[in-house]
Amino acid sequence: MATFKRSDLDNQHDDLQGKDALDKVREIAEKNRVCFFVTHALDKNSSGARPMTVADVDDQGSLWFISAIDTHKDQEVQQDSDVSLYFQAPDQADFLELRGRAFVSQDKARIQQLWEPRMNAWFDGGKDDPRVSVIKVVPDEGYYWDTYKGGFASGVRMLVGTFLLQETHPDSAEGQLRI
Repeated sequence: MATFKRSDLDNQHDDLQGKDALDKVREIAEKNRVCFFVTHALDKNSSGARPMTVADVDDQGSLWFISAIDTHKDQEVQQDSDVSLYFQAPDQADFLELRGRAFVSQDKARIQQLWEPRMNAWFDGGKDDPRVSVIKVVPDEGYYWDTYKGGFASGVRMLVGTFLLQETHPDSAEGQLRI
């Protein structure tokens, strides 16, 4: 089994742009639909970070979320549309960090399209509840870490190889995303 010195890490660095970046966003976001959604206009009663479930990743690479218009999150997005999203695929060592702009609306057609029955737990009136909103996040850049083999063993190999042995194995890639 071949190993590489730290100086060979560039072989695993793969910056992506355009369609390739969108494909990587979709791939990792669909492995784990839950992310930390972080706003930057903080309300004194909000940490700015909360777990959210991605309802859809559209063909343009925008990520859609069902929300509530009266939450700190929606109010913070309306004050400052810059947001960050942080993903980790559950059984993989795949990570994704995205930065972009978020937009809140109460578009009934989009709510209808994204609605799932499990969402009734948060809204007394279901999809017709006047509090229901959608948030569209349009990412413009980010960073990904992706293991080709995934799983716990690959993560351990990466940690041991990189930090203890000062070497790594060619079963992972990482890079900037420009969308």
